Amino acid sequence: MKSTVFWALVGLNAVLLFTFAGQFNHLNRAQAQLHRPADYLLVPGRVNGSSTSLVYIIDSTNGKLGAMAYDDSTRTLQTMQPIDLNRIYTIAAQGQRR
Repeated sequence: MKSTVFWALVGLNAVLLFTFAGQFNHLNRAQAQLHRPADYLLVPGRVNGSSTSLVYIIDSTNGKLGAMAYDDSTRTLQTMQPIDLNRIYTIAAQGQRR
């Protein structure tokens, strides 16, 4: 009986030791969010002279602008190639300096 209790306490202490040591083995929380998904902003819009509505998609993390529109007649989703907003902002900033 004393042997069983002794080994049970040894096992419990080992589990507690590993649990305590595991508290110091975590990654820094700031590093864990380095590869997070992008932040998106969706803005509804209309095309002049058409009944088609579209959605502008701004990816603020990667600096891209795209758009999608649903065509009722063909039942397809039409997409626009993404535009690099960082390049456009750089060109605009250079034009203002002159």
